Amino acid sequence: MGTVGKALDLLDLFTRGQPQLGLSQLARASGLNKATCHRLLTELESRGLLEQTGPAREYRLGPATLRLSALREAAVPTREAAMPILRRLAEATGETAHLSHLVAGRLQTLAFAYSARTGVRVMMEDADFLPFHATASGAAVLAHHPDPEPLIAAAPDPETLRTRIAEARAKGHAETLSTFEKDVHSLAVPLFDATGSCTGALAVAAAAPRMTPDLYATITRELTRAGVEITQIWGGQPPVEGAAR
Repeated sequence: MGTVGKALDLLDLFTRGQPQLGLSQLARASGLNKATCHRLLTELESRGLLEQTGPAREYRLGPATLRLSALREAAVPTREAAMPILRRLAEATGETAHLSHLVAGRLQTLAFAYSARTGVRVMMEDADFLPFHATASGAAVLAHHPDPEPLIAAAPDPETLRTRIAEARAKGHAETLSTFEKDVHSLAVPLFDATGSCTGALAVAAAAPRMTPDLYATITRELTRAGVEITQIWGGQPPVEGAAR
């Protein structure tokens, strides 16, 4: 891996749960020696992508990331364009709706919305990566992936994942129950770009005890409708019926 790749991998180590990391933590998590890690961090800091804070001089994401994010959203409206639909989906189902996007081969949470109809809800964190093998969103994406086999083979239980993908293709939506979070029942549909390639997923996550047949039917209907809307506002289109996946 080149120097740029190593530096970008360091940025990926920051999460909502760990917004600040020290040199030793970053070196250990990245597998780099401290000298190399410090050199890369210093370079990222000099460009405003990282900054140091507090008496321990820990690193956190710098202000330059805000500029890049704003430029991307202005040029290619993605999150903000989808948010009104996401909020309507949450209210129509009474459950948590969330949107994920493929970023460098990984599925990253882009946005989420909660319903005001219930105080007990599935909680989300933005900017988290979702595992393909354990989430409805992951199965929905793999069902339309041009080469899913390497990702399937890397799963803890490839055969179960293959079955889930086949069911997603047959039904038009993917489904999981207590695979990523206990007592969470999730349904997801794929989202597409202008070429018909899958670029992410839209999902509804509900507390499993609340999942009645009526709620299931409501989620399926509203989720499918919202998925089409988001695909369209992103300038996308579903693949041609029967096209090879």
